Amino acid sequence: MGSERQERLKALGARLRVLRADAGVTGAVLAQRAGVGQPTVSKVENGRMVPSLDVLDRLSRALGVDEVTRDEVRELLAAVEAAADSDGDGSAGATLDEAIRGARLVRSFQCIVLPAMLQSAEYARHVFESAPRVDVEAVGRAVAARVERQSVLYEPGRESVFVLTEAVLRTWPGTPALMLAQLDRLLAVESLSTVRLGVIPWDRPVPLMPRHGFTLCDRRAVVVEAFRGERVSVEPDDLAAYEEQFARFEGAAVFGAEVRELLLRVMKEFRGLADSATR
Repeated sequence: MGSERQERLKALGARLRVLRADAGVTGAVLAQRAGVGQPTVSKVENGRMVPSLDVLDRLSRALGVDEVTRDEVRELLAAVEAAADSDGDGSAGATLDEAIRGARLVRSFQCIVLPAMLQSAEYARHVFESAPRVDVEAVGRAVAARVERQSVLYEPGRESVFVLTEAVLRTWPGTPALMLAQLDRLLAVESLSTVRLGVIPWDRPVPLMPRHGFTLCDRRAVVVEAFRGERVSVEPDDLAAYEEQFARFEGAAVFGAEVRELLLRVMKEFRGLADSATR
C-alpha cells in the first residue's frame, strides 16, 4: 500500500475513532449498532482496512453524526480511494494477489477478465495497462509480482476453483497469438490436481446475471473486483451472498473433459483469426 494512501487511511480511522469516543461507545457496541463485525471497526479505526461506502455510512448512522460530519468522513474515504489510483508504486492488483496468496481455498468467478492466478505475463500486462491513470514503470513490476505469486497454484494443501463464462475466453487483448498462448496455459493449469477449472458455455443460460468478478479467500474474505480497483470485505452478509452466488455459477459450469474440449475449440478459432491476419 502506498505511503500516501496509508496516511489518508490512518486519518480516516483516527477521525472515526474520535467520533466513537465522542459518542461514548465501545467498538463492540458500535459494531453491533452498525451491523458489522467488531474486527471491521478495529481494522478501519487502525488504518488496516478500507471500508466500503456502505460500511462507512452504517458507522456514521450508528454514531448519530450530523450530515456535515457524514460528508466529512465520506470525503476522507474518497481521498483514500484517490490515493489508491495515483500511488503508482507497483502495487497494482496487490490487494487481490496478496489475499489469494494467504488462502488455502480460493474460489474465483469471472465474467470479463481471466482470474489473476491464471493470467499469462502478456495478458496481465494488458490488464494493468488498462487501469485508470496507470504508471507505465509500475506495470512491469506488477506483472512480475503477479506471475511470481502464481506459484501457489502448485503448492500441496491448497485448492483453487475457477469458474468463468465463455465470454472471458472471447474477450481478448493484444493478438490472437497472445490468446493462443493464454489458452494453452489454461489447459496446462487445468491438469493440476490442486486446480478445478470450469467454464459456463455460451449456449447455457447463467443462473443469475453477473455484474462483476469476485474471489473468495477461504471462508473469511471476498475480494470484489471493479474497474477502479478491488474491495475486500470480511462482513458475514457479504461472504454468505458471494458463497451462494459462486455455488450457483459453479453448478452451471462444465469441468474436466468438457472444459478441455471447449478450450481446444476456442483455440482452433483463434488459430483461424491468426491465419486470416497473415494472409
